[in-house]
Amino acid sequence: MIHPMSRRTVLFAGFAVPLLTACAGLPVSAAHRQRQVRVSAPFDMPTISIPDFSAGPRFPITDFGADPADQRKTSVAIAAAIGAANAAGSGIVVIPPGVWPTAKIHLKSNVNLHLEPGATLLFSENPADYLPAVPSSWEGLECYNYSPLVYALECDNVAITGQGKLKAKLDVWRVWYQRPKPHMDALVALYHLAAKDAPVGERQMTAGAANLRPQFIQFNRCRHVLVEDVSIEDSPFWVLHPLLCRDVVIRRVKIKAHGHNNDGVDPEMTQNVLIEDCVFDQGDDAISVKSGRDRDAWRLGVPSKNIVMRNCRIKNGHQLIAIGSELSAGIENVLVDNCHFDAADSATPSTINNLLYVKTNERRGGYVRNIHMSNVSATKVAGGVLCVETDVLYQWKNLVPTYERRLTPIQGLHVSNITVGEAKFVCRITAEREMPVRDVSLGRIKVQKVLDAPVLTENVVNFINES
Repeated sequence: MIHPMSRRTVLFAGFAVPLLTACAGLPVSAAHRQRQVRVSAPFDMPTISIPDFSAGPRFPITDFGADPADQRKTSVAIAAAIGAANAAGSGIVVIPPGVWPTAKIHLKSNVNLHLEPGATLLFSENPADYLPAVPSSWEGLECYNYSPLVYALECDNVAITGQGKLKAKLDVWRVWYQRPKPHMDALVALYHLAAKDAPVGERQMTAGAANLRPQFIQFNRCRHVLVEDVSIEDSPFWVLHPLLCRDVVIRRVKIKAHGHNNDGVDPEMTQNVLIEDCVFDQGDDAISVKSGRDRDAWRLGVPSKNIVMRNCRIKNGHQLIAIGSELSAGIENVLVDNCHFDAADSATPSTINNLLYVKTNERRGGYVRNIHMSNVSATKVAGGVLCVETDVLYQWKNLVPTYERRLTPIQGLHVSNITVGEAKFVCRITAEREMPVRDVSLGRIKVQKVLDAPVLTENVVNFINES
């Protein structure tokens, strides 16, 4: 069993060595083609290297016995095709047109999972199909949990592409959305284990009615990741979760998921990320940048940074982009540019709140710096253009104690060229007196109808409003 706290894994989390134990099997000499993606940003944005499978051999799952009437045969065939592509040094696992029922899919290095037009991977609603437990995390705390529906651990050069669809059956997950007392008890237990630095291998979260829903797609400690063109519908939990990854491109992806905690993309302790030309229709935030929670993140010490989101359409969601509240390893160098927030043709009533929302609390520590938003438009939002809150604990305020108080320095929030039809406010920042928010600039912000005080700031140093 892979233990996420081994010396090998900690080094990988810090991007020090490319060890690929979970995705082993390639000859040392095996080379893989890559493409370079260069991104313009108001900070030093490194070139992103992503896999190039254009010359790779194809491994249709039908060659391995996939049967659209048999979930077991299809699951076995997908795993066999992935193994064959990995053993060949590089390959494309092809999902042909049709509806293909499957249980969990575990990717390996140098493998592209490709869904042809008209293909649907329909994922089982049975939690037993996502066992045994795998190293994962839940709202920023490391643990062993149900496997994400699509999972890659410590892989190099992995991709999910094509014009097909990945869809989750929600029969059971919809019941688990309710978060009954046994679920909350399990989360409280996990919080205490993490606060006391219990080994991650002891944090087994699949027993009883803990009901910690898995992410739809998680890349865990991977490098050179591409998700392109696919549609993703419904999800048990967060939809796309790059965790402790480096060099990630998410392009022309359409996500529609309106369950509880259905964020679109959650880059967590992940660096060098491009999210572009995507469409989000979410039950929670479109993008939520995170960097782990409390002691786990302080221990791992890997910030999220160099993240660009551009040219995206958000049909629905709580925020266009949220920063936190799981930000204990730090978040820096984020750009949102040329995005439009509009619920006009969403199938559900608007839940749009803020365009840029920074949230933290006295337990998080970490830091936030150098966040930029520009050229964004929205029709109607319940909140505002920029909102910063430093006392966001939700139900956790009374459920668990503060083991260690660490405030979050927030500095360098720059918002410009924004057009909104209606909002409650333009900017609202409530910070702690002992840790003011610093260096905030607003420029060329036009809100046609403001329902409340346009600007409210508490404990902000160097606030510039040139709207």
